[in-house]
Amino acid sequence: MSEMRARLYRLGAQSLAKILTHQDRVPHSPTYGCFDRNFWHLRITDFPSGMAQEFVLPLALAHAHPFEGNPFHQNETIREWIRAGIAYAALSAHKDGSCDDYYPFEKAAGAAAFSQYAMLEALRLTGLDPVPFLPFLKLRGDWLGKHQESGRLSNHEALIANGLLRLAVLSGDQDFAGMAERRVERLLSWQSDEGWFFEYQGADPGYLTLTIANMAEIDALRPDQGLRPAIGKAIDFLAGIQPPDGWLGGEWTSRNTNNYFPHGMEVCGAWHPVALTVNDSAVAAMDPAPEYDDDHILAHHSWSCLKAAIGWCATRPKAAGALPEAGLSIRRAGASTLLVATKKGGSYR
Repeated sequence: MSEMRARLYRLGAQSLAKILTHQDRVPHSPTYGCFDRNFWHLRITDFPSGMAQEFVLPLALAHAHPFEGNPFHQNETIREWIRAGIAYAALSAHKDGSCDDYYPFEKAAGAAAFSQYAMLEALRLTGLDPVPFLPFLKLRGDWLGKHQESGRLSNHEALIANGLLRLAVLSGDQDFAGMAERRVERLLSWQSDEGWFFEYQGADPGYLTLTIANMAEIDALRPDQGLRPAIGKAIDFLAGIQPPDGWLGGEWTSRNTNNYFPHGMEVCGAWHPVALTVNDSAVAAMDPAPEYDDDHILAHHSWSCLKAAIGWCATRPKAAGALPEAGLSIRRAGASTLLVATKKGGSYR
């Protein structure tokens, strides 16, 4: 288990140096703080992607938490670059607080939600003064709270609700808490009786782990919302479909992704232990892990892996089918069953 936790730290931290190469770190530059290198450096695009400002969150996690091989911990220069990243998000946003992602005037809810969540978390983790950024964060929060995408992307809906609730805590404005509750109600209406939440037209287990993570964080802030039955049902769905090799991504999912976001399963493991069993199998399968180092969205998995490692539950459920006193281990995959006698040198049937 300690090796899997170390693996998560490595997976989360391996992109930190690259993230810095994406940022304009020259203080007198007009694009100081921008993480979209295609815009400020390569000049491939004539507008910055708002999603890129999400990169402040992996840096903030590394700044706030010590772990092996982490030179960013309590580094004041890193803290300044995080502040610059939040400032540039405010500078480059549209007048209504929204931002673009892949094309100009797109006003992408996903980019706005991911970067908003990242900035709110970065402010909390680093202790930066939020006051200069509150007008912008509230403007974006108001836009996110009222904007509705055309498709059903449950992970976006959960992320928007999570960000709105965190903004309500930071700003003291309970209107954002009301917006969050309405978005949660909408999200719950998208849950199948089978436990999964819609990603466009179907079930995507990888993105479902991000939906679960955001719902888990909302539950931690507002247990009165009563989200645990819905979260537990979603986790049970994942446990029921998880293949023998543990990996939940691939072309059989609704969005054909190899995504897996582990941090929410650790949060839920305290009250729903099967989440840890799912996480153990999935993290064990990340050897080697999928290639997540896409320049555009490399922060997604970086901060999720770091959060999972930081919040790792020390007490894990026993492996399914393991009977150590009897010296037996049982593994089932579909119609096949493997019986192993661990006290007889590995005799099996």
